[in-house]
Amino acid sequence: MKLPATFLALAILAVPAAAQAGCADAAGPGVVWKRCLMDGEDLSGVDLSGADLRSASFKRTQLNGADLGNSRGDGAKFISADLTGIRLDGAAMLRADFTNAVLDDASLKDADLRMARFYDARLRRVDLTGAKLDGADMLRADFSGATWTDGATVCAEGSIGRCIGTGTGAKIDDGI
Repeated sequence: MKLPATFLALAILAVPAAAQAGCADAAGPGVVWKRCLMDGEDLSGVDLSGADLRSASFKRTQLNGADLGNSRGDGAKFISADLTGIRLDGAAMLRADFTNAVLDDASLKDADLRMARFYDARLRRVDLTGAKLDGADMLRADFSGATWTDGATVCAEGSIGRCIGTGTGAKIDDGI
């Protein structure tokens, strides 16, 4: 009877350590920061390409000029983060939260942003060529000057919550 109780105690002690594994690892390509809290950090210009950032928190974090290409950040939180000039090409960011984030001049080519939240975010001059935005919350998001998912349409100044193609006056819905 003692053996199972000891085994159970060891298993319980191992769980918190596994949840924190990698959070203290240095930023770099392929780093595993799954469920890590990076709130308020300055990660400007870091290379996190191919990183596992699922359910991690980057609230109020400086990630301007960072490379998150081909990373996986399902459920990650980038609330009020500075993502100016960030590269998210090919990243999987399903259900990620970019509420009030600044993504000006960012590249999100071929990113999977389905069901992501961009409430009140700034995406001025962002490149969304090939990005998947199905079910994304774009309420009050600023797409002025953004290149839309088709790679050809440039959103007019004042494109809030949706892309209004330059010169056409047409609203681009793209299934959102």
